[in-house]
Amino acid sequence: MSPGLAIELVTRAVMMVLMVGAPILITALVVGVLVSFVQALTQINEQTLTFIPKLIAVAIVGILALPWMLRNLVEYMTQALNMLPGLAS
Repeated sequence: MSPGLAIELVTRAVMMVLMVGAPILITALVVGVLVSFVQALTQINEQTLTFIPKLIAVAIVGILALPWMLRNLVEYMTQALNMLPGLAS
């Protein structure tokens, strides 16, 4: 395996991880900020209050985005295995 191929595979892997993880991370960020805003407005300073809404929102987005995530991961693995020398069919 050449160094260029290894660098390309690692670069694509990092981009895939960022792309697949983004919906869940962005959802957790948005819900956390919204709940914190509501807590600041109502002056309710309960630390555990942000956990349940974030958990529910992340679970919903995870379930809805799962087919897209799996499709992207399978496409990436297919491309990565086809790029490896000796494995191309």
